[in-house]
Amino acid sequence: MGKNRLEAFSDGVIAIIITIMVLDLRAPSGGSWAALAPLLPALLSYVLSFVYLGIYWNNHHHMLHAASGVTGAILWGNLHLLFWLSLFPATTAWMDGTRFAPIPVALYGIVLLMAAIAYWILQQLIVRSQGRDSILRRAIGRDWKGKISPFLYLLAVGLCGHWPRVALGIYASVALIWLVPDRRIERALSSLAH
Repeated sequence: MGKNRLEAFSDGVIAIIITIMVLDLRAPSGGSWAALAPLLPALLSYVLSFVYLGIYWNNHHHMLHAASGVTGAILWGNLHLLFWLSLFPATTAWMDGTRFAPIPVALYGIVLLMAAIAYWILQQLIVRSQGRDSILRRAIGRDWKGKISPFLYLLAVGLCGHWPRVALGIYASVALIWLVPDRRIERALSSLAH
């Protein structure tokens, strides 16, 4: 089965998720720079969620580029990932609305964790369908970023009860780790071309 429809559908869903998130941002009530101050927390959490969605979109694109086709299991695995990504707007808005109270920040971390797990599952489904010698399997290698991220999410969720802002710092740190697109796949594809 071809992968074009899966890519197009995923791109559309992620675009809608980003659109829903930006609709939660409110315009300042005044015309001065000071009027922006109360909106800064909402803007910062929007930026964090936007960056995460951008990371998933970018790495998802690279991962599917390495796949030669999709199976029914891959389609369901992709929907599983999109489900968790679709919760970003609600958890982001809840954090903003409560000024980063512990439970909303913890739930945000749980959604980040579940999205990471869903991405890993999708990755494994693609590898299984393409074979152990597939481009994606070779490109993944040890996957230190993929292994450390869930532990950092769990650590951050555990810290939310007393230090929700520290947890947010950990979430931002994980995003920084992933900000550079997954070049392993690009290198693996490039080595095949030569």
